[in-house]
Amino acid sequence: MRETRNAQLSIFDSYANHELGKQLEVLSAILDEHPAILNVVGHDLGVVEGVAHGACGLSVESVFRCLLLKQIVGVSYERLAFHLRDSNTYRSFARLHSGQAPSRSGLQSTVRQISPSTLEKINRLLMGHWVESRVLKLDAIRIDSTVVEINILCPYDSQLLDDGVRVLSRMLFQCKRHLGVKLRFTDQRKRSKSLAFRIFHAKLTEKQALYPKLLSCVGIVLKQVSRAIDTVRLTAPDALNTRHWIDKLEHYRDLLLRVVDQTQRRVYDGETVPASEKIVSLFEEHTDIIVKGKRDVQYGHKVNLATQADGFIAHLSCEKGNPADSTLYLPVLTACQSDYAITPQTIVADGCYISHDNIEAAKKQGVKRTVFNKPAGLSYADMGVKKKTFLRWRNFRAGVEGNISELKRAFGASRAMWKREDGFHAFVWSSVLSYNLVRMARFSSA
Repeated sequence: MRETRNAQLSIFDSYANHELGKQLEVLSAILDEHPAILNVVGHDLGVVEGVAHGACGLSVESVFRCLLLKQIVGVSYERLAFHLRDSNTYRSFARLHSGQAPSRSGLQSTVRQISPSTLEKINRLLMGHWVESRVLKLDAIRIDSTVVEINILCPYDSQLLDDGVRVLSRMLFQCKRHLGVKLRFTDQRKRSKSLAFRIFHAKLTEKQALYPKLLSCVGIVLKQVSRAIDTVRLTAPDALNTRHWIDKLEHYRDLLLRVVDQTQRRVYDGETVPASEKIVSLFEEHTDIIVKGKRDVQYGHKVNLATQADGFIAHLSCEKGNPADSTLYLPVLTACQSDYAITPQTIVADGCYISHDNIEAAKKQGVKRTVFNKPAGLSYADMGVKKKTFLRWRNFRAGVEGNISELKRAFGASRAMWKREDGFHAFVWSSVLSYNLVRMARFSSA
């Protein structure tokens, strides 16, 4: 039975007389002031209304605090497991009982059960409480966007084709172990790997001669996959496992077909494939190609966020594709109104957010000053400020750059390390939540 929380044993709590130790102690006290958080997390971990379901292990409170600790310290699960065995400060913060020593796999399996929607809800709950109690103000916010990268290598068509051959061939090879059906096929993995390596290091004229051989290799594998699906449907005894195996095989086959299509269009037809139609990873197929400027290309997702005067992140959204910043302006205002029942009096953003429709819509909703870093033809009267006031608000906007830098540098949001799309969102929100909690700990200690 998993407990909701561990009893606080204050006589055993031991925090080091160090900046991080003091910070964690204050942060622990802040978390104790919001026990409702544990009920929210408990639903993801199988705890409903105080009733636990599942094997004995870490309490809900310990799992959530381990998640925060991992993001704050910026370590792997393996290193976190070591610190939780070695450090009294970390054990005290995580509220571990004497003798509890979670393993790397145990930490990973429990922490990853916390969904991104839960983390977003907790952040909204905390920010809402701080705003309602007037600890924080939302009379002025600043908006900016950035890119959170996904943990993949720079994509090349030859490597993606080889990935498809490798994954599909491995699934065919393991069919007997998983489904009890032995398939006959020609293993193309060694040949595919060799061709992909040669293409990667070849000159342009040599690539043109090698790509047909690699695509021929891919074609053989795709035919083998089609035959394997027909064979398994007829002979596999376990219907549920069979359906799961076929779905997974078809998923990777369809992705590989998309890679074949973009390779043929690019290599043979000389076509420039639009970023929205490209696939850059078979394992993180949700990845977007974000182009900033002419040469700066990033692989991940665009994130739009707003911070208030004290640097707390009041709103964040992960966007699909690469939408224009001007379309992301009003959703921030709408979110502030729905989440906090407050209309900011001043909204400051970069020049790329400029739109006369945005200005008019914001003023109709009660915003007094709509300031942009680069006016781009707007008068000070259009933005609702005088020149001297404009310079002050422009300097205020620059603070969001520092907030984004700290979020990426100190809380790992420059590159999301968790797999799949839900893992990406969970990683981003865990970074945001940790960022806001640490900032409140500093804010309370000041």
